[in-house]
Amino acid sequence: MIDINPVTPADLPAIKEIYDHYIMATTATFHETPVPVESLPQYIPVNDPRHPSFAIRSGGALVGFCSCSPYKPRAAYARTAELSIYLAPGSTGHGLGTMALERLEDAAGIAGVRVLLGTVCGENSAGIRLMERCGYTCCGRLCNVGEKFGRTLDVVIYQKEL
Repeated sequence: MIDINPVTPADLPAIKEIYDHYIMATTATFHETPVPVESLPQYIPVNDPRHPSFAIRSGGALVGFCSCSPYKPRAAYARTAELSIYLAPGSTGHGLGTMALERLEDAAGIAGVRVLLGTVCGENSAGIRLMERCGYTCCGRLCNVGEKFGRTLDVVIYQKEL
């Protein structure tokens, strides 16, 4: 059974483990060193009515998380949020990303978000497939803007109006 419920502070240590994997082994995030658990709410809002975050559980075990974050701090952008989805290794390819994204879209729409953005590393083919499969439109590619593991990387931006 899959449960997708709001992130609580108690979820943050397990979320950190998943996120640390992506930091240290992939280009899915451009963080280069693990984020202290007490700093995670800067990136994964907790109890923020405008920017929902969810823990994804399978059989009670936390297997992923998804969140909406403010796109920019100016009031003009309050209608827009940036999304993130991370699944534990071994939990990908089972439809959890799609389920999480649908739950995130519903909650963001209720919170007043009108546009969701997904910023995906250009080599993250699974993330790109998820965006496109869920109806997001590619609205730009920023070439060579990121660097990780000694390589320069593109970023692809997707958007969906809710």
